[in-house]
Amino acid sequence: MEAKQIEIKALFISLAAVVSIEAATRMVISTGLRYPMIILGGARLLEIGLIILCVSIWGKGFPSIGLARSRIVPGLRKGLIWSAGFAVVTFLAFVILFITGIDVLKLIEVRLPAHHGEIILFFLVGGMVGPLAEEVFFRGMLYGFLRRWGVVVALVVSTLIFVLAHPIFPGIPLPQVVGGIVFAVAYEIEGSLMVPITIHVLGNLAIFALSMMS
Repeated sequence: MEAKQIEIKALFISLAAVVSIEAATRMVISTGLRYPMIILGGARLLEIGLIILCVSIWGKGFPSIGLARSRIVPGLRKGLIWSAGFAVVTFLAFVILFITGIDVLKLIEVRLPAHHGEIILFFLVGGMVGPLAEEVFFRGMLYGFLRRWGVVVALVVSTLIFVLAHPIFPGIPLPQVVGGIVFAVAYEIEGSLMVPITIHVLGNLAIFALSMMS
């Protein structure tokens, strides 16, 4: 992909907007409302809208974050191919880990809500809306901005921030580390944000499904 796609003004305004929305969302959710996933989903959609507004006003528009109209459908197709390949590699890695006595599901398991309605919202927000918002910001904006200093810097820094933006648990946050690297590499190679979006969405849905079955 091309370097210097994201203007510094668009990045900082987007960053300020995302941080402010995240802080406000945490405060609202901490009050103990019944359906926090609805609030979280609304916040993520608002973040997406504001980032798109920023690149439209102070940036180079949709193509600068890998969402050129001509690349949407081809990006989706390539994302499905990447997801299939990623699934095969992940399965083989899990088999190896299982043989060595490591509880594979503990590495990726997430805590699901107790009620069916909340589980549906969890899949919708955490499995679809959340990944879309994260890819627009972390790969579309952040990686796109850092790309001016080279692929390695952009990949390492954007992945590190991506990992730190998620809840930190004891041990290595394997899904976030691997995911951050794969998403960035896919975006770099294909040049369409639809590729990491597709991988991220399908990956999250797969993790949630495995967590529910376990």
